[in-house]
Amino acid sequence: MIEVRNLVKRYGDHLAVDHLSFTVEKGQIYGFLGPNGAGKSTTMNMMTGYIAATEGEVFINGHNILEEPKEAKRCIGYLPEQPPIYPEMKVIEYLDFAADLKGISKDKKEEMIEEAIEITKLSDVEGRLIKNLSKGYKQRVGLAQAILGYPEVIILDEPTVGLDPKQITQIRDLIKELAVNHTVILSSHILSEISAVCDHIMIIAQGKLVASDTPENLKKLMKGSRSIELTVKGSKEEVNHVLDQIPQIQEVNFHESEEEDISISIKTSEDVDIREELFYAFAKAQNPILAMNLSTMSLEDVFLELTQGTKTQTKEKQNLFDKILQRGKKKVDDIKEDEEDKEQNYMENTSSIEDKVDRGNEDHDSTL
Repeated sequence: MIEVRNLVKRYGDHLAVDHLSFTVEKGQIYGFLGPNGAGKSTTMNMMTGYIAATEGEVFINGHNILEEPKEAKRCIGYLPEQPPIYPEMKVIEYLDFAADLKGISKDKKEEMIEEAIEITKLSDVEGRLIKNLSKGYKQRVGLAQAILGYPEVIILDEPTVGLDPKQITQIRDLIKELAVNHTVILSSHILSEISAVCDHIMIIAQGKLVASDTPENLKKLMKGSRSIELTVKGSKEEVNHVLDQIPQIQEVNFHESEEEDISISIKTSEDVDIREELFYAFAKAQNPILAMNLSTMSLEDVFLELTQGTKTQTKEKQNLFDKILQRGKKKVDDIKEDEEDKEQNYMENTSSIEDKVDRGNEDHDSTL
């Protein structure tokens, strides 16, 4: 659907986007996540052809955005952070104007505008001036122009910025509805927004892609170790005696408590779950477990870990980045290999049909 290859954007000495490469598959909601100034909007502007890249290429459905701009842009609906609306126009007038700009034929224009109004729930305000609408409705008008022409890809740059909680919820629901028939790329620096609607997350920091995977897989890759919070009835010496018998434990931290109960944090490697072993060990020692919780890394923890201190990465963090990105690269390679196999089968079938036709012509000629 979309392939970005080695994308670079420089403004003088400032490197806004640093050799960015990724692939967007069809029929999903992609979250483009990063702190302010990370290069999200710059990347989206290059993907849509609004600005030229210093280096690299962008392909939309196989069309190079710079070499075949018309063909590529027909596949894209774009809503910038500031909606491209004309306040002095009525909603219906603006959408009619946007349809003309997109080259939609007159026999299809009215139907497409009506459908865009229905999808974005603008029926009640279609006859009003845009300048008199709330920010939430203005955002809907921007979305309506983005989906005119039935583009396969819809790119939304910070679509909920400045909206109140109710409007944010409405826009999120609308994005989910759009994903039924479109591939959606959503840019944001708000973690809750990305985790609420996206199937796949790409995290960018200081112009570099530092992670690309599903929210669940990102959490798994970032965990590194399991942490178990435990409250046990007994003395510190009794608890230590039990824990010393479990070799999988890497680290134990005792927490101060005014009560007689002992509160501790236990860390193990990520592939080990010792909760059942802990239960039986403390039961055997007659030290009841009063509480036990397995803590997991949140998406916020993942985001902070990946985006803080990118310039001064440790070797361990760099290895983690490589591991995450390698998963994404393998997924892309698998898709390409599948497409190549399909093309090879098509060519073999075509060749076989042509051979049969040629043999049939030869038999026909010999009969004559």
